Amino acid sequence: MDIETIKQHFIIIQDGRQSAKVDYPLFDVLFGALCAVIAGARGWTDIREYVLGHHDWFLQQKLFENGVPVDDTFARLLAAVEPQAFRECFLSWMRAVHRLTQGEIVAIDGKTLRGSYNREDRYSTIHMISAYASANQLVLGQMKTDDKSNEITAIPELIKMLDLRGALVTIDAMACQTKIAKTIIDQGGDYLLAVKGNQDTLAKAVRAAFAPCRQAPFDKEQWLTEKHHGRVESRTCHVLSATELTGDFSAWTGLKSIVMVENFRAEKGHAPAMEYRYYISSKELTVEQAGQAIRAHWGIESMHWILDVSFQEDACQIYRENAAENLAGLRHMALNMLRAEGTKISVPMKQKRCMMNTGFLEGVLQTGFVSMAN
Repeated sequence: MDIETIKQHFIIIQDGRQSAKVDYPLFDVLFGALCAVIAGARGWTDIREYVLGHHDWFLQQKLFENGVPVDDTFARLLAAVEPQAFRECFLSWMRAVHRLTQGEIVAIDGKTLRGSYNREDRYSTIHMISAYASANQLVLGQMKTDDKSNEITAIPELIKMLDLRGALVTIDAMACQTKIAKTIIDQGGDYLLAVKGNQDTLAKAVRAAFAPCRQAPFDKEQWLTEKHHGRVESRTCHVLSATELTGDFSAWTGLKSIVMVENFRAEKGHAPAMEYRYYISSKELTVEQAGQAIRAHWGIESMHWILDVSFQEDACQIYRENAAENLAGLRHMALNMLRAEGTKISVPMKQKRCMMNTGFLEGVLQTGFVSMAN
């Protein structure tokens, strides 16, 4: 493992302290915290205990040569890091190790860090927006919003940070906005946006265009059926040219396709239900492409679930200054590396191995900072 190569990814983050008074270099603290989070650390005490428990290994990397700081020092230094610098560090790392392939699905969605509120202000809870490459299960970037309602303003800023050339960006209905569609196009990508009542005129026009499809006779060959523990789901997808829309929708940059998904569900103890979901896209999609992209979008929900279950993100009550946002960034980095590491075991099991075995941790870091680029 080449520690100098890893250092280069963190060089963007500047240390504002006077160098003569520094006992613990900022890189040591950041790298130690990252290693600990990879191994399952959930707070400052866990981070310190991990570094302390593997201090000999860190010394071999020429880190923590003045000893291991107390947990409050980890907290203070990580809380003081400017989130913008940390975001740029994360984005620079991902650009170095990952390239989007033509047609790759990039899902964008938000997640509330439920324990991150100031105890004197219950409404100060942090909400994070993430961009997620579904095929490789990697977080490409993230940004904090003040609350969930500000996703509409934060998403364009996140999109502007990303190189989306060739990608198909999927977002839920809250982000179905002309500005967001244009920003995606400007970044070289295409969009697939869910449409609901927040765009009432557009939603009505899309529903009207698909009226003949909803009224057509049932064709079993067009439906995919799955059975799960007493629940049966069947779905089918329809794609039409945007020229089928009645009205002026020129404000939607590059609009080419409209999509409808029909979903029938029958579950024991519940009445059967039929659901219709609608989308617009700047790409000329086939039925197969549209269906795959819509299903791939839900991979970001899997990522959120892993952050909650394996990293205990919602239970984390850290909120001091920038600490919650920066710690969320470390969790995203850790998850990317753990998923990229090729051993066929679960993320929690990989975390346990990193906790016990610095050799396995080195493999995760090697994959994360070097091998993913190849």
